Amino acid sequence: MAVNKSMHPRNRYKDRPPDFAFLASKYPDFRQHVNTNLIGGVSLNFKDPKAVRALTCTLLKEDFGLTIDIPLERLIPTVPLRLNYIHWVEDLIGHHASSEKKITRGIDIGTGASCIYPLLGATMNGWFFLATEVDDMCFNYAKKNVEQNNLSDLIKVVKVPQKTLLMDALKEESEIIYDFCMCNPPFFANQLEAKGINSRNAHRPPPSSVNTGGITEIMAEGGELEFVKRIIHDSLQLKQRLRWYSCMLGKKCSLAPLKEELRKQGVPKVAHTEFCQGRTMRWALAWSFYDDVTVPSPPCKKRKLEKTRKPLTFTVLEPIVKDLSQKLCSTGHPVSEGIYVVATWIENILTALQVHHKRVPSGKEEISVFLTAVVNSWLHTRRKKRERVRQLRELPRATEDALQSVDKDKTLSGEQSSTLSSEKVTQELEVKEPVAESTAITLVQSLSNDKEGMEQSNPEKMECESAQTGDEVPESDDTSLIDSGEKQCQTANVCDVSVLEEKTKKDKDFLFKCLLNVRREDNNFLVEMHWVEGDNRDLMNQLCTYLRNQIFRMEIS
Repeated sequence: MAVNKSMHPRNRYKDRPPDFAFLASKYPDFRQHVNTNLIGGVSLNFKDPKAVRALTCTLLKEDFGLTIDIPLERLIPTVPLRLNYIHWVEDLIGHHASSEKKITRGIDIGTGASCIYPLLGATMNGWFFLATEVDDMCFNYAKKNVEQNNLSDLIKVVKVPQKTLLMDALKEESEIIYDFCMCNPPFFANQLEAKGINSRNAHRPPPSSVNTGGITEIMAEGGELEFVKRIIHDSLQLKQRLRWYSCMLGKKCSLAPLKEELRKQGVPKVAHTEFCQGRTMRWALAWSFYDDVTVPSPPCKKRKLEKTRKPLTFTVLEPIVKDLSQKLCSTGHPVSEGIYVVATWIENILTALQVHHKRVPSGKEEISVFLTAVVNSWLHTRRKKRERVRQLRELPRATEDALQSVDKDKTLSGEQSSTLSSEKVTQELEVKEPVAESTAITLVQSLSNDKEGMEQSNPEKMECESAQTGDEVPESDDTSLIDSGEKQCQTANVCDVSVLEEKTKKDKDFLFKCLLNVRREDNNFLVEMHWVEGDNRDLMNQLCTYLRNQIFRMEIS
């Protein structure tokens, strides 16, 4: 039997489908309808009405202790789908929310030969039922099923005239306030709809089970839409005689017009849901004229459960971690455990990439770092470096004398050094390179400021960060063009990335966010990256690949 993860949470068949093999070994009447394949698997032919009836009777006997008889000429209900409806009615009336034990009364409109809703409600919850039926055969079988299960004190089956719904059935019960009514109405308006000729989408697969039922059970004038509208008309006259009115629907297209009809009639409380069982979908609508009732939450629009996304992972072997630990100690860091070594190197790489990160609380024997990527700074890094070198070659170069004069003036004067050095360089450049005057002034000022900042920063940290990239600037045949001044200019271009980052922040806050975990796995160390939010999951995949490659390059270098 096919079951669905979107069934009602309390449905006993949601996570534990019926065991056909066990049921066949225990019930001989069910065994004769079970097919066994060569590898021992069992199956049931749901196109066979006798097999479907045997399954329904067997499940009611095994799981609820009920013994019923159903004629093949009448509707044979499926137990999991009917159980969904019972559980939703429990939600409507707050059966499990209230700790008080009170008498609960319900009405089943068109109970059918099986009388399944009253039998389940009375057996599971002790509810009192008024079950109505217009068909003589269904009435006789329903009365028999109630009596043979000794539930006559809880279930009253009454025969009503044709086209009678609620009004005539409640004439003799004028003083009783019912908690709910439930109904499985005839879905189709004619034989063509019942056969699916003009009511079923041609692209849908054919039904997986047989369609059983008498004329009064499966067809009515106007189909389910007009049938439920008649119940709505009765409810407008009865109003607070029932706390909740409800109906099950076989077509989703019937839900919207019925809700619109309730809105036009000014009904204050309306709820709807959907029932799932394998490939079978049903919908339900409920309404109330009471202000104190609680409306259950509607079903989620995304009925399909989202698959649990596996994190992106890579493993750092223990020998690599030992080498990384030695290199980390050489930079002045204290000796620490393996997970701290891996986490520290990753944080250094993220810092070089200008990826925002901070450590967050984590479990034992692991380190968690929350990442917020604002700019894609890890893609095509070698290409970007080559482009920066090419741009540096095209810039007018400052002379060695100019750079030496800048250093000399900066050591002699304090806060005014940058201004004086700029004036000196400007004077020299006016003589030697008057064409590139403005460009050279800007370049030298950037060099002096960046060089001063680099000298004040931690040289060990700079050495660590330069070791992380693992990418070398490709050599050129014209080595005379790349002098020491141009190499220092390379660091000045980092400010361009900062400007770009600030501009990106204004347009959008971030590219993506993720949680990075480092933990020990056996003798090695596992790095996991869990997606949190963002536009493109591929960016996290790229960053994960970049981190892995950089870790391995550090060990090789």
